[in-house]
Amino acid sequence: MTFQPSKQVYSGKIREVTLGSGSKAVKIGGKGVYAFHSFEGAIPNAPRIAMEVWDKDPSDEWAEAVKAPFSGVLDDPAAWARKCVQDYGAEIIVVQTKSADPNGDNLAAPDVAAKVKKVVDAVEVPVIVWGVANPEKDVEIMRLVAENSPGRRIAMCPVEEGDYKQIGAACLGYKQVAVASSPIDVNLAKQLNILLGNLGVSADDLVIDPTTGGLGYGLEYTHSVMERIGQAALTQEDEKLQQPIIASVANETWKCKEANLSTEEAPALGDAAKRGILMEAITAVDLLIAGADVVIMRHPEAVKLVRSYIAKMM
Repeated sequence: MTFQPSKQVYSGKIREVTLGSGSKAVKIGGKGVYAFHSFEGAIPNAPRIAMEVWDKDPSDEWAEAVKAPFSGVLDDPAAWARKCVQDYGAEIIVVQTKSADPNGDNLAAPDVAAKVKKVVDAVEVPVIVWGVANPEKDVEIMRLVAENSPGRRIAMCPVEEGDYKQIGAACLGYKQVAVASSPIDVNLAKQLNILLGNLGVSADDLVIDPTTGGLGYGLEYTHSVMERIGQAALTQEDEKLQQPIIASVANETWKCKEANLSTEEAPALGDAAKRGILMEAITAVDLLIAGADVVIMRHPEAVKLVRSYIAKMM
């Protein structure tokens, strides 16, 4: 007698959201079961891997292991994005607007938006623009980004409680996608989705960013919150949580000290070049299992590992 796995009945479904436009547009979400539970029901869209680029040269902040694959393009976001697509098969590009940080370079919003525009024009794949979580600065930049590329369905993040009206209005006016970001809490995620819905943002143009913790830095709590969002959406018919989820893996993984210590500084942690790659891949896989529909990654070798995992699980 062959093994027959027990099957759960799901009463809800994650909405399908389209990122980008044209032939390279990507559909995320749409599943009616838990992550990778294809034996229980349909998963029309496999999880996606997005690769990040910074709008400034990160050489002073990044470990050698993660700078090497992007040698020669770290000071040119558009060329960097093209390399991610052409050499490493990126299906989505995330532009980190690090130069806008008021506590850092504090570059003027028009200059930041112009850099983003160059990236958007350089690639055909969908683009996600990630702000610096400073509402005043993010609002100014996101408005310009939305205005510069109407109808491109650029995903704007973070859209938070303090700026959802302004960024949500920009998404509405220029047909972009809002990424609702809340601090690792199911109820806060739901409330922000409700606020954006009341503003007029369609559920077809909305993605959840529940905020991410990396391996050893809150990953378990993030996993739990993502699972609970998925449970509410799929088994409790909570329509306000039936949105695809995105997880910012790269930023959380590579900013921790363990990913940046050299082999000489921390010999007990093993080879530095492999350590960060494995930390990033493990974090991404864990959050995919928890229900993430998009994971943002940095190192091409970590991307390769996670892409292989997704292919096997699908």
